[in-house]
Amino acid sequence: MLAKAKAFIFDLNGTMINDMPYHIGAWHQQLTALGSTLSLEEVKHQCYGKNDELLERVFPGKFSMQEKLSIGANKEALYRVEFKPHLKLIDGLDHFIVNAFEKNIKMGIGSAAITLNIDFVIDHTQIRKYFDAIVSADDVSISKPHPETFLKCAAQLGYAPSDCIVFEDTPKGVLCAQSAGMKTIVIKGMHQEAEFADFDNILFFIEDYTHLEL
Repeated sequence: MLAKAKAFIFDLNGTMINDMPYHIGAWHQQLTALGSTLSLEEVKHQCYGKNDELLERVFPGKFSMQEKLSIGANKEALYRVEFKPHLKLIDGLDHFIVNAFEKNIKMGIGSAAITLNIDFVIDHTQIRKYFDAIVSADDVSISKPHPETFLKCAAQLGYAPSDCIVFEDTPKGVLCAQSAGMKTIVIKGMHQEAEFADFDNILFFIEDYTHLEL
C-alpha cells in the first residue's frame, strides 16, 4: 500500500515530533493565568484547532480577536522556548522521508500549527527541501477536524485525496483525514488504539517510523 502511494501528508505535532506535552503545558500555564480551573488532562482535550478557537471554547465571549491572537502568540513563544532543547524528529522519520523522497513520493505537511511553529521545526531539523506543500493554521478558514487542511495540502501536491496517505496521531486528525477521503496511518503517542475504534480509514498503527518500509 505504501509503495503505491503517490503522496504522503504529515500532521506535525505528535506525528513528526513529540512535542504535545509542551503545547499542553504551555496552554495550561496560559489558561490558568487567565483564570481557568481546567486540569492538565482537561487542557489536553482542548488542544486542537486554532488558538483563537481554543480560547473561545474555554472562555466563550471573553476576549476580542486581537486579545486572543496576543494570548496565542505568548503561548507559542513559551512553547518554543520550552521545547527547543528537546527538538528532534520522531525515531526513524528522517530515514523514512529521505526514502520516500528518493522514490519520488510527494510529501506535504498539513497542520493546525501556526506557520512560525512549522518553520521552527522543519528549519531546525533541516527537512524543508523534502516537502512540496505546507498548510498551516494560517492558511485555512476552518481548522481540523474540518477537512480543509488536508484537502488544500493534496491540491498543492497535485493529487486527488484518494492518492494521499495521511500520518496522524489524534482521533480528530484521523476524522479530518476521513472527511477528506484519505487513508491514515496512526502514530501511537498520547492516545490509545481504542480511541480510534470508530474510524474505518486507518491502515495500521505504528509506535514510530523505525520499522516502516516502503
